Amino acid sequence: MRQGGIFAAGAAFLIVAGAFVLAVTPASFAQAKELAPLDTKGDASIRPWKRYDKWPKRDESKFNTLAKISSPPAPKEPRKLSGPIKGDAANGAKLVSNRKRGGSCLACHVMGPAGGANLPGNVGPDLSEIGNANLTDEFLFNYIYDARVYNPETVMPPWGSHGLFNDQEISDMVAFLKTLKSPAVFKTALDNPEKRPAPVEKRANLDPMENPGMWAIDKAKELWSKVGSTGKSCASCHGNPAMQFKAWASSLPKWEPRLNKVLGVEEFITRHARATTGAEYLMETDDNRVLSVYLHNLAEGVPITVDVSNAAAKAAYKRGEVLANRKLGQLNFACTDCHGKSANHWIRGQWLGTLKGQYDHFPTWRTSQLVIWDIRQRFQWCQVNIRADELPPDAKEYGDLELYLAAQNDGLKENVPGIRH
Repeated sequence: MRQGGIFAAGAAFLIVAGAFVLAVTPASFAQAKELAPLDTKGDASIRPWKRYDKWPKRDESKFNTLAKISSPPAPKEPRKLSGPIKGDAANGAKLVSNRKRGGSCLACHVMGPAGGANLPGNVGPDLSEIGNANLTDEFLFNYIYDARVYNPETVMPPWGSHGLFNDQEISDMVAFLKTLKSPAVFKTALDNPEKRPAPVEKRANLDPMENPGMWAIDKAKELWSKVGSTGKSCASCHGNPAMQFKAWASSLPKWEPRLNKVLGVEEFITRHARATTGAEYLMETDDNRVLSVYLHNLAEGVPITVDVSNAAAKAAYKRGEVLANRKLGQLNFACTDCHGKSANHWIRGQWLGTLKGQYDHFPTWRTSQLVIWDIRQRFQWCQVNIRADELPPDAKEYGDLELYLAAQNDGLKENVPGIRH
């Protein structure tokens, strides 16, 4: 048996891939040995897609997703005010620290006494003395309402035009900002984002005593030997996975012409198992996750090297780059807003790393969730967190985005399962 699930018997053998059967002769062996059997007909995840039970339930259909453009456009000019703003500064102080509408202004700004100066971020400028800047009410109002009217590339959410705050609430926030005239006083050094040290992951992620994600490998080994409806198991064709898959996961995702899209490890597991053993390991189910952890772990220490050399893969990479820069959701954030423009800064108490370093540890154990997440679930959560509708995990858009992200992590070594908050 050979890596990729090819069944050989003498000079000719059969490859079952979805509904077709291909006879392979010695002359075509070199080409055929690269084609692992895949189910190419059905979906690889639950349909219709349903958001996870514990995730926020909101109607975000009128905002951009990775699959469609639908957000309201940026205003072409600032709104004109009839006179000075009359706002309630005390209510404004409450609103800027309200975490129920997109994380609050403190997620990105130090704002003096607001919110007790508890772990504010520093993605945006320190506003503790903005009351001394002699900015007009109209400017402050419009910058909160939709900062794109002054800076099209801003990472500031369009709080007003995307309906997160109404005009009176924005007026109250303006009134509060005008009271800020003294440097922030922090209760502890950690509350100051300029002095807060960047986190360093020091836990031994391959030690099952420290990382419960390692337990997935034992479960995966059980599934590896489990006979499916076809009478075969993974072990029927892959008797020595440690040798056959010692670098395999580090080469995915890749362009798969039979599916006309990018194929990652988790979707490969679903489609390959369905075509060979008959097992139904849908993406983002526990069985799929543990097998993904196992296959990635077999490539432990192997540098990530994805192939973007052919024309189709190059096109997918470019689409992924476009998607990484697309503004999504009610908060109007792109991947590159957090992991590009704002990288190496704090958003509240969360450190924003660069794109390089966001992939090599997936699938990863989430200590805050007590569960394993693969990279597609991480994509979904990022979108839900910025108030955008997520896509099913086998969506073509996620494949393009994953290929782009994996390429940014080229050369980093597989280190799975990771362990993160």
